[in-house]
Amino acid sequence: MEEKDFQVGTRIEHEKYGEGIISQNNALTYKAIFVRGGELEFSKMNAQYSVVEASPRAVEEEGPKLNIKEVERLFTHLLSKYNGIENKVALGKKWEGGMMILQPANRDLKPKEMPIETFFHKIVMMRDRLRVLEQNINSNDALSDEEKVNLQQYITRIYGSMTSFNILFDDKEDYFVGTKL
Repeated sequence: MEEKDFQVGTRIEHEKYGEGIISQNNALTYKAIFVRGGELEFSKMNAQYSVVEASPRAVEEEGPKLNIKEVERLFTHLLSKYNGIENKVALGKKWEGGMMILQPANRDLKPKEMPIETFFHKIVMMRDRLRVLEQNINSNDALSDEEKVNLQQYITRIYGSMTSFNILFDDKEDYFVGTKL
């Protein structure tokens, strides 16, 4: 395999992680930040990456210098905007280490047990995916405004149906909110 030489700031494409930007150029590896994969380190010999756009530094040595803090700020903004960064959502302290038990009406059947943390993580993942769906609907050019509003109403109703799970959250800012009258 041929070793590739990417400058910091070079935009690259990967079939699994999508578009990313080189954030570090080390002796044997690169670090890149991907919209779909976060920060990853990979070998300079890895052939799964292709250059989308060369670093401004590589194109114009006399031009403006790339500031890594600005690149990090830009990626944090983009990942946050498209829900690529998972916000850490805290489980209420009283539930930590707890167990959720689903007991069938027929006591001869075995109950299903699940750590509350596992159940809570699944609820948070559903909420995050609803937010991504909401963003995709709002940014879809093929939908009319009326169609967007109709789809948005369904999402709002889903949030409303999930308010029962708010007791699990530590912070009220993380609560599900349905239609406010």
